[in-house]
Amino acid sequence: MAQIGQAEVCVPRSLQVWQALIDWLSFFVHIIAQIVRGAPSWAQILSYVGVRLPLLASSSPSFKPLPIAELSLHQLSAKKLSPLTDVDDGGSRDRPLEKITVVLDLDETLVCAYETSSLPAVFRTQATEAGLNWFQLECVSSDKEYEGKPKISHVTVFERPGLHEFLSQAAEFAELILFTAGLEGYARPLVDRIDSEGRFSLRLYRPSTVSTEYREHVKDLSCLRRDLSRVVIIDNNPFSFLLQPLNGIPCLPFSPAQPSDNQLLDVLLPLLKHLALEKDVRPILYEKFHMPEWFHIHGIP
Repeated sequence: MAQIGQAEVCVPRSLQVWQALIDWLSFFVHIIAQIVRGAPSWAQILSYVGVRLPLLASSSPSFKPLPIAELSLHQLSAKKLSPLTDVDDGGSRDRPLEKITVVLDLDETLVCAYETSSLPAVFRTQATEAGLNWFQLECVSSDKEYEGKPKISHVTVFERPGLHEFLSQAAEFAELILFTAGLEGYARPLVDRIDSEGRFSLRLYRPSTVSTEYREHVKDLSCLRRDLSRVVIIDNNPFSFLLQPLNGIPCLPFSPAQPSDNQLLDVLLPLLKHLALEKDVRPILYEKFHMPEWFHIHGIP
């Protein structure tokens, strides 16, 4: 009786094994039929057995990956070693980019100047102790002497830290243009002093500025006759470039009370080097400063 009972218990187990084998065979037949009909992807096949791939691995028939442009190690090295080159539209050869044009303001951007007669001597002493470079010069004032002769003014000029190194490095990859709202009688001898190497290809003074319904002494970059996609203007007064807001870099104003100022070498120079590699500087400057919105907030559409 015990043997008969044991046999009766074993029969269902063998049937379960056979049923499992039949199910697996049916599964593989189903897979083969799917392959013949529609050639499913590996993601679909794996999904039948419960394996879910990430969403990014989905293979939708309507999705066609964009072709990947691969550069050889030699080409990548060349781009790093020669930053002022770009791949042409055909991708077959490199062509040099023209130098970027950097327009620089003068007062409170590169230097800060005061009439010597109004400046306490202790001020110059403190600036010297703080490591600032300064000098004095004579310049022609717009005022006249009582006899109608031009008035000579004595000016003390403080250089922004890193000025000469900034001009030297920037001139390697950029055309430098000075554009100041100051009068030539004052600005010309000052620029002669800070630019003894002649790095500025062009100097523009107050008569080159224009008046608008919003501000006077605006610097219209169109007068430069340059491609504005490769022109940048740096000015502590943003209203100076309100006609071309997408080309402007507003910088912090400089005064001799800031001997540790690092704007030229640590902030502006790296930005200019980056812009020099771009075909169009305006999208980058817009993303960084959003100057059109800034002007709109200040009542300039």
